[in-house]
Amino acid sequence: MPRADSPTSASAPRRPLAKPHEIAEYCGVPVGTVYQWSSRGGGPKLIKVGRHLRARWDDIEKWLDAQTIAA
Repeated sequence: MPRADSPTSASAPRRPLAKPHEIAEYCGVPVGTVYQWSSRGGGPKLIKVGRHLRARWDDIEKWLDAQTIAA
């Protein structure tokens, strides 16, 4: 049973899922690139909600962290 203060608790506030234009703006890429990630692979994990693409902000952050290169 999850603790009342755990993030999986039903009472924990959830952040809205990111929409394609929000993902594009945050990552500094065109919206078309987000749709290419969806169809060709690459980019953060995307979720289909009906006909709509969404992403969890945590997944976007994890993906961006994984893209870090050594200088």
